[in-house]
Amino acid sequence: MKVQYEEEKDNRINSKRSFVKEYLIVFAVVLWCCSGSVLIFNKQMQENANPWFMALIGSSYVLFIGVVVYIGIRILIRTSFTKPMHEIRKVARKVAEGDFTVRVNSQRTDDKKDDVEILIDDFNKMIEELATIETLKGDFIANISHEIKTPLAVIQSYAAAMQKISLPMDKRMEYTDTILEASKKLSTLVTTVLKLNKLDIQEIIQKHSYSLDEQLRCSILALEEVFEKKDIMLDVQLDEVMITTDENLMEMVWNNLLTNAIKFTKSKGIVTIRLKKENGEIIVSISDTGCGISAKSIEHVFDRFYQGDTSHFAIGNGLGLSLVKRVIELVEGEIKVTSEYGIGTEFTIILKEN
Repeated sequence: MKVQYEEEKDNRINSKRSFVKEYLIVFAVVLWCCSGSVLIFNKQMQENANPWFMALIGSSYVLFIGVVVYIGIRILIRTSFTKPMHEIRKVARKVAEGDFTVRVNSQRTDDKKDDVEILIDDFNKMIEELATIETLKGDFIANISHEIKTPLAVIQSYAAAMQKISLPMDKRMEYTDTILEASKKLSTLVTTVLKLNKLDIQEIIQKHSYSLDEQLRCSILALEEVFEKKDIMLDVQLDEVMITTDENLMEMVWNNLLTNAIKFTKSKGIVTIRLKKENGEIIVSISDTGCGISAKSIEHVFDRFYQGDTSHFAIGNGLGLSLVKRVIELVEGEIKVTSEYGIGTEFTIILKEN
């Protein structure tokens, strides 16, 4: 069984090769050939030329016309297809060698877009995306190397200090706690990176229906001790909402957002959680009265390893919000962030109502 897929029309194409122009070229060539053959044949008839001589002259004329037409077709093919393909091949070779600064130049001078020009635009766009990915990969390697190196250095330093026989027991216990904290941070980092890697290649999610308001309550209760420890007041209003999506993935979202709200909210602050249905959409908002995010930092808040507030480096690795954004993409939702520096931040999750 053959399945045919209809390709969508590309609205960027605003120019196509003219049929009339090609027809006129073919018509002119055929007219020239016919007229020339008639004139040659007529002159030879008037001169009573030998039939073999006439055949030789006719064959020579056809050979000449064939060469002219061949040259014309070659020029047309070269200017329309061969030259652009050669340029793309040359640039592709440089990109394969790691040069992402090269671009394929436009082959038309009238600023119109035909199929070849659209191919060139898409090829240049692909190079830009590859350059961005290469930059992100370099940044990722540099960041994760730094994040791993820091706790390892702490573990190494304190483990060496514990080798001293004269070290008092209270100091030994203190150093042990420090090593445990560093190892936990390292373990959390590795676990989060593995989760992100898994989510990056994951496209299919396990969907089933469950109570979203109950899931939010359980996430809040799981962090109740932390809320009480920082003396943070909760303002919770949850409508009863059933949703069909991946429950485990969404649990990671709420845990990360709530943990962030606690982390950045000072003692006696307020964390507000809202859940409602509106215009066929499920909207969850989690806001805090913390330090807020600057306008510059808010553009990078979902970037991996990015931490706008340097005072919290010790209690995070900058991967939580990247994980949240990837989960929201997988469940075909939307996440928005609004913040005012020094006042607070609000994350809004918009999900489809199934």
